[in-house]
Amino acid sequence: MSGHSKWHSIKHKKGAADAKRGKVFTRIIKELTVAARSGGGDPDSNPRLRTVIADAKSVNMPAENIKRAIRRGTGEEPGMSYEEVMYEGYGPGGAALMIDALTDNKNRTVGELRHLLAKYGGNLGEANSVAWMFVKKGYIAVEKAQADEETLMATALDAGAEDLRDDVSSWEVITSPEAFPVVLEAVKGLGLEPAAAEVAMLPQNYVKLEGKPAQQMVRLMEALDDHDDVQHVWSNFDIEEKEIEASLA
Repeated sequence: MSGHSKWHSIKHKKGAADAKRGKVFTRIIKELTVAARSGGGDPDSNPRLRTVIADAKSVNMPAENIKRAIRRGTGEEPGMSYEEVMYEGYGPGGAALMIDALTDNKNRTVGELRHLLAKYGGNLGEANSVAWMFVKKGYIAVEKAQADEETLMATALDAGAEDLRDDVSSWEVITSPEAFPVVLEAVKGLGLEPAAAEVAMLPQNYVKLEGKPAQQMVRLMEALDDHDDVQHVWSNFDIEEKEIEASLA
């Protein structure tokens, strides 16, 4: 489907999430707080919160950390107040970027992101400058070596998925945002551990990057992943898997 899904898969195989567990915990705690604030602290009636709790458990976050973050969101405990902001822009080679952030200081965050994008050959854009290129969907990537296509397709479609796509080394399950939690649970029920699973902004077209622009994009993605306020990054770049691996080496 895109170099972007390959990025997720390669990072997953390299264990990058484990190496940056502190960053992962910080991101999830922010998401728990915001999800509880916007939809309440009961996961049974708050699908967004239920999904984030599953993310927290998947990285072995202590139960008390999860409960404390939820209580902050519902106002039962004092804590930092975060604002959700979606930034749009362009990376090297004209690839579009959607950057989802949770921040307690928008002026600081926008300045830091503008600096990061400029450093790696990109720039921030105005609102709706690239959003039209993306659609919000549930997205689950499973490495082909883990899964049988027919079994995965039948299970996902029965649970409410819209499509199963072939992306060379991975199967990509596409769902509506509303169906995502149920489909993810069904996929995991097959004993599979997805390389990526999120409600994402999926691009409708792709920009092929090679050489220097491709290397710059990989470095930019790493820098954005490392930024404390950045929760998710979506892009329409398409880079060959071997080129991503070489840039991450």
